[in-house]
Amino acid sequence: MKTLRIQLNEIKHARKVRRLEHILTKRKGISEVSVSTSGIVQLKWDVDQTSQDEIIKSIQEVGYAIQKVKGTPEDVKTDDDHQMSSRLLFLGENTELYFAVISGIFWLLGLIISFIPQIADLVATILFIVGALFGGFFTFITAGKDVLRGKFEIDFLMLFAAVGAALLEKWGEAALLLFLFSLGHALEHYAMNRARKSIAALSKLAPPVALLKHEGTLTEVPIEQLKIGDIIVVKPNSKIAADGVVIEGTSPVDQASITGESMPVDKRPCPDWQDKTIDALLPEYRVFAGTINGSGVLEIKVLKHAKDSTLSRLITLVKEAETQKSPTQHLTDKFEKYYVPLVLVLVILLMFAFLVLDETFQQSFYRAMSVLIAASPCALAISTPSAVLAGIARAARQGVLIKGGRPLEDLGGLKAIAFDKTGTLTQGRPMLTSVIPFGAVQKTHLLKTAVAVEALSDHPLAAAIVDGGTKELNDVPIPKAINLKALTARGVQAEVDGTTVHIGNRRLFEEWTGEKVPQEINEKMAALESRGQTAMIVGQNKRYLGIIAVMDVARKEARATLATLKDMGIKRMVMLTGDHQKVADAIADDLGITDPMGSLLPEDKVHAIEALKKQLGNVAMVGDGVNDAPAMAKSTVGIAMGAAGSDVALETADIALMADKLDNLPFVIGLSRKAKQIIQQNLTISLGMVAILVPLTIIGSIAIGPAVVGHEGSTLLVVLNALRLLKYEV
Repeated sequence: MKTLRIQLNEIKHARKVRRLEHILTKRKGISEVSVSTSGIVQLKWDVDQTSQDEIIKSIQEVGYAIQKVKGTPEDVKTDDDHQMSSRLLFLGENTELYFAVISGIFWLLGLIISFIPQIADLVATILFIVGALFGGFFTFITAGKDVLRGKFEIDFLMLFAAVGAALLEKWGEAALLLFLFSLGHALEHYAMNRARKSIAALSKLAPPVALLKHEGTLTEVPIEQLKIGDIIVVKPNSKIAADGVVIEGTSPVDQASITGESMPVDKRPCPDWQDKTIDALLPEYRVFAGTINGSGVLEIKVLKHAKDSTLSRLITLVKEAETQKSPTQHLTDKFEKYYVPLVLVLVILLMFAFLVLDETFQQSFYRAMSVLIAASPCALAISTPSAVLAGIARAARQGVLIKGGRPLEDLGGLKAIAFDKTGTLTQGRPMLTSVIPFGAVQKTHLLKTAVAVEALSDHPLAAAIVDGGTKELNDVPIPKAINLKALTARGVQAEVDGTTVHIGNRRLFEEWTGEKVPQEINEKMAALESRGQTAMIVGQNKRYLGIIAVMDVARKEARATLATLKDMGIKRMVMLTGDHQKVADAIADDLGITDPMGSLLPEDKVHAIEALKKQLGNVAMVGDGVNDAPAMAKSTVGIAMGAAGSDVALETADIALMADKLDNLPFVIGLSRKAKQIIQQNLTISLGMVAILVPLTIIGSIAIGPAVVGHEGSTLLVVLNALRLLKYEV
């Protein structure tokens, strides 16, 4: 089996999505077809039973132009059928809406004139016929294509009902049916288009050209021509053209379009940019295509081609996400599969009701047409896809990528969330946390001595001491150290101002002094270590100066985020880490983690997730998407932190938080719950309307007119209800 991804021209209606899915699924050798209204087709096909060319031909025969096929760089020619359809939209993309309005005007005029006795009935009939022609124009084209393929979809059924009403000389009702059906079609397209435009807006974020710097001169080139390693210049208040690393200049950059961050992020040159990949860069050095530069001029080394930029990947993944159906969508699809044939059988039986009831064929036929309209599942079909599309669009605007309807629904039902510790709940890098002088030693002297020695070391803990110590010392002069020696499993030794300085653990100082570490220092070190800090002793010429400690500290937003999640009803918050259990316990106490699990290997994290799922049901795993990938795959919903710039994180997760912040977690869980609520409301509206209209039309209490109003009204109502997700706020 192979997977194929095809980009079509936009599909205007969800019912056409179902039609294309149905056609492709029936083709030999094709399975697991998913189609989105934005025109993304994803399918699996058996190379022994069909070919890519045959699949493309099948799609073109239906009337869709193929823009791109994944794996082939060239575009595929559009077919004559699509070109003909495009020419029909001679008044722009809202042609169908204009036709519906014209249809409504003629129907209304006909209705008014029918109440004026002085004017012949023929005038009203002509107006109704003209209204029906405008209202049925696009319905006739769609239904005609369906019939030629041997399919009888909802457009055909509505057209059939309208023709039936006309044959019974109910011209007013026929015109009303086609007017409201075409209006519902057009408004559904318009409303759904609003959600799609939120996603399509992403495509317009990247500038078309960039300023390429070469041998001191600037040249304007299309972004597609940029190569990895090129240097581009970004002027103030202009868009950044490529993913890369800042090598010159400082400036705040608005990254809201990619990460959803509300405040600009200060960017500065990376000191060792020559050897860096974009995944390894700190946020202050890394920039993304489509973000907006602030007041300074930046020089950027390009690290990704335009087609591989974070923005391009985000656009592609969001469009693909639209094709992934939610559990509710699968359920409604199965329901429709059996429901529609039952409706057709019922309608046929009702057409022959005159054989057993005291009524004419015309009366039986009229009742059957009314039932056909009332029972059509248009609102049911659109209720879930519209909510999923709006939810995905709203999340994308916040800097959150949700890969389809399943994670969107599943997230709202979480019972527990498991977090990786390093880089998720914590900063992911050590920081200087404690400086404790011993005896009469001044804190400044302790810090100066430690920074001088550690400045010679390339150890990650040394960098934390130098950075933190330098900031705390401010402008205090730091002496120069020489002759650094690494002492395996103990610490380091160097010379400062003619004295010998040691920094390390208890073993180092016991060997150096030949005596036990003083009890006061030992107790203070033990207290620091019990809180998860890595403590080191600093000594000079066999004199104890004091203790310095470093730790991977919690993110500043972590505590508040976990408290918010607890308020939202998520009672079990689990931390999975390879660190010692003491460290895990200390961080858990600080943040409010309910279940700290330390000393875990990667496979232990997988087992922990499996156990939580058995115990609680739905469990999410939050990590960085790289070393946490196995555990994320086992969870109900895998959530990647800081996915911007990381292809691995984007590919691994069900949900990707583009910014390296936990803040968006409560937002996306709240959005999921709101989406589930709206889907349930939509199902109630759609099924409730059918449950009311069908019995009333069967017993003849309402005619075609009210049935049409109820049918089209419920369809439009569920779409508008779904669009409320676009305005969702925590």
